[in-house]
Amino acid sequence: MSNKRIAITGMAINVPLSDTLDGFHHALMAGKSAVSNWKKFDVSEIYSKVGGDLAKYDIKVKLAEIENLLEPKMYKRLRNLIRRAPWSTQLSMLLAASAWVDSGIQDANLNPGDIGVILAGHNINSHYTDQNREVFLEEPDYIDPMYALRSLDTDHAGSVSEVIQAKGPIFTVGGACASGNLALRCAVDEIRHHDLDVVFAVGAVLDFAPIDLHAMALMGAISFESFNDEPERASRPYDADREGFVPSHGGGVLVVEDLEKAERRGARIYAEVLGVEANADANHLPQPSEEGQIAVMQRVLERSSIRPEDVEYINAHATSTPLGDITEIRAIKRVFGDYAKALTINAPKSMLGHTCWSAPIVETISAIMQMNASEVHPSINIENLDPEVDLDICRGAGIPLEINYMMKNSFGFGGINCVSLFKKYNN
Repeated sequence: MSNKRIAITGMAINVPLSDTLDGFHHALMAGKSAVSNWKKFDVSEIYSKVGGDLAKYDIKVKLAEIENLLEPKMYKRLRNLIRRAPWSTQLSMLLAASAWVDSGIQDANLNPGDIGVILAGHNINSHYTDQNREVFLEEPDYIDPMYALRSLDTDHAGSVSEVIQAKGPIFTVGGACASGNLALRCAVDEIRHHDLDVVFAVGAVLDFAPIDLHAMALMGAISFESFNDEPERASRPYDADREGFVPSHGGGVLVVEDLEKAERRGARIYAEVLGVEANADANHLPQPSEEGQIAVMQRVLERSSIRPEDVEYINAHATSTPLGDITEIRAIKRVFGDYAKALTINAPKSMLGHTCWSAPIVETISAIMQMNASEVHPSINIENLDPEVDLDICRGAGIPLEINYMMKNSFGFGGINCVSLFKKYNN
């Protein structure tokens, strides 16, 4: 087994609260909600009315902001590719370019064959696909002539690799709402076992189609009844009146790198990745398993040689579903025992909503920024605390907290569990 140490050396974010790292962190610390009424599509015929919506995001403005930060050839590639790509693919490329700048890799003169791209998620361009199907029903020849390529998730990975000229392995990994952590796991493996220097783990923005949202409402998974007039209150992990998660746009990128090589090139290191472990519940239904969550949390601690009492902070999955929130709390209590009372836990989805496939990456970025700032953000909208929630979940207010070790939980439909563990970097 390789003992290479793994670093996070670059990050990028795009959620309705902000598309900058500092703006994102400050908004979360202030307890601001990213949830509003949907603007991306007509919701008159579907139950879902609220979500974190990026429909008004100005791609041209972001492109102009980044122009002078990129080498001219890279900017030209980015601009040309963005002109024709579907909306979510455009956002993936912008995120990757921002992370490229943030990591400082453009000054490192790396071999392109030692740079990889792993895209987290599946069925990402759902709205684009849905729109083309509608056109097809009216006039088949009027669909996007590049639909056969652009409808594929691999087009995200290919487009990102073209922008940054990554010529190492590129691929997608899908694990529902655990996808982002699984992408991080694969990135770590590529560096430890396949000698890559750098991997971009890209959490793409899931471009929901109306049919997706309506189906989730029919299944009873999402909030759609009580908060249509007050959307910012809809996502409420740990609240007794929670009624399901709030689907949201949002994406992020983690630049994962061999720590020793990162130190050698003088990179800024945000955090060290100690381990990422995964397992399955052997149950395809969206029924979270306490036993599965316990097993994967214990495994990442054991394989990282970290004691439960070393962990100060858990960035929770906490989706605002009645069963999911309690299952995770029960699992944490069984893994950490009496020490669970000393843990600090918070729920980024209370503000962000659920960005689904990208959520582990988006929320890991929030967790790393909190770790480095020695402060944790509040969990909002907990007006009537579920009586079974008896741990410190940062209800209503952020607090100062010195964090040396932190855990990120992610649990996806299909019984897919993946948990990561990070250490504050001390050079």
